[in-house]
Amino acid sequence: MEGVHFNHFVEQPQKTDREKSEMLSPHSRNEETESVILELEAAESSLKEVLDRGLMEHGCPHYRRRCCIRSPCCDEIFGCHHCHYEAKNNISVDPKQSHDIPRQKVEQVICLLCGTEQEVRQNCTNCGVCMGKYFCEACKLYDDDTSKKQYHCDGCGICRIGGHENFFHCYKCGCCYSILLKNSHPCVEGAMHHDCPICFEYLFESRNDVTVLPCGHTIHQKCLEEMREHYQYACPLCSKSVCDMSKVWEKFDVEIAATPMPEPYQNKMVQILCNDCGKKSEVQYHVVAQKCPDCKSYNTRQTRG
Repeated sequence: MEGVHFNHFVEQPQKTDREKSEMLSPHSRNEETESVILELEAAESSLKEVLDRGLMEHGCPHYRRRCCIRSPCCDEIFGCHHCHYEAKNNISVDPKQSHDIPRQKVEQVICLLCGTEQEVRQNCTNCGVCMGKYFCEACKLYDDDTSKKQYHCDGCGICRIGGHENFFHCYKCGCCYSILLKNSHPCVEGAMHHDCPICFEYLFESRNDVTVLPCGHTIHQKCLEEMREHYQYACPLCSKSVCDMSKVWEKFDVEIAATPMPEPYQNKMVQILCNDCGKKSEVQYHVVAQKCPDCKSYNTRQTRG
């Protein structure tokens, strides 16, 4: 058998996918890559179409969302926790039946597109739609309108709006304030954990803008504006001035100087308490107002005399 060669009978090893790919021309490889990219983009587009079905078309008066909640306290269905509050905690409800919803204990939601009731989650288990572009599992909050810049504050324990970068949490006041007030606001313990002194809405969970007065008390911005429209410039809780009143006090000086008291009252002295600085003093009585000798404010009250 000398001189006979058998190499052409030997079985050649199979090439791997990687080796086959390397054997393809650059043009073929580019076509294959583009094909894969197109398939991924099509799949992503299809998924987005499913998730965004009904976006901004559903919800309640308080939120644009694609689900409603089953209340754990009364086992009824509501658009959101605010809807529950309006239905179960207003003045027309029997006080024995009135109650708040423990929002963190909500366990079931109902998809508004397919009607499937399910455990709290962002995407529907049945039709796959996203029930809220913003979703907070802690608060059980859904909202499609992300222009509000929602964020969850661990200190408050609830979601806020306006962007996390624009607010800070004051642990003494127990609430979030604008970053502009970080080093200037007067701290009042539990400042937001009470009702607005004008409209009596609970400020901590209010969806309306809240402002901090110079005294540290809080109030709805809209309510403060209404106070000013009616020439009310004192805090409804402590009576301190809510803004710089120095120009007004100058007008009081002019008016008092132009209005001398009758002779029997010219030497009458009275005791006053200044609402702005808290000082007590004895001053000459005048029918227009009494001026605090310490801070020069006319925001005073007569205590004796």
